[in-house]
Amino acid sequence: MHDWQVDGVLFDLDGTLVDTAPDLAAALNATLLQHHQTELHYDVIRPFVSNGANALITLGFGDGLSTEEHEEIKAYLISHYQQNIANESKLFDGLDEALQHLEKHQIPWGIVTNKPDYLTRPLLKALELTNRASSIVCGDQVSHPKPHPESIYLACKQMNIRPNNAIYIGDAERDIRAGRLAGLKTIACAFGYITDTDNINDWQADKQVSHPSELLKSLQLFT
Repeated sequence: MHDWQVDGVLFDLDGTLVDTAPDLAAALNATLLQHHQTELHYDVIRPFVSNGANALITLGFGDGLSTEEHEEIKAYLISHYQQNIANESKLFDGLDEALQHLEKHQIPWGIVTNKPDYLTRPLLKALELTNRASSIVCGDQVSHPKPHPESIYLACKQMNIRPNNAIYIGDAERDIRAGRLAGLKTIACAFGYITDTDNINDWQADKQVSHPSELLKSLQLFT
């Protein structure tokens, strides 16, 4: 990695930069209880939380719901999550040091997420990250969210950096695919929300990190 020219770094949000699983799992379990269903263990929910509300509902309620039932359940889940969006969510251990390292070396960083804007902004505000990020691109701000590269191109444009001089860091195959399609170097986070069926080696990331602290070490190599 020593020969990487890096003018900017982009992060996925859920499962890469911020550990949002506790609050998302709490929202699902509150929704299950509201509908007289049994709560799920946190370890069961965690791998699925970055796949969005629909995936969480399928996990908790199965796929036999009518459209009307699904929408009612989804509205409750999202409402609960909005009201408790940063109760326990926080930067992964070591990630603030990584951000501070980039800021110290005047390397801009941004966030590219498929999470909608109305959930992303309140979370980042609560964590006091909004003004630190040079770009925040959400899934509903583009026509084609990840794995399409459109949102990454937009972030690079906002940060005035060339994609081939940037890095995208994520914990899902769609992240790495989007980063590679956009021409960025990619780092896959095995500490994120990985399901049993995910084979991180198949994603063809330029680098893998198994613990958040390894990200800082990786970033130190090219600054």
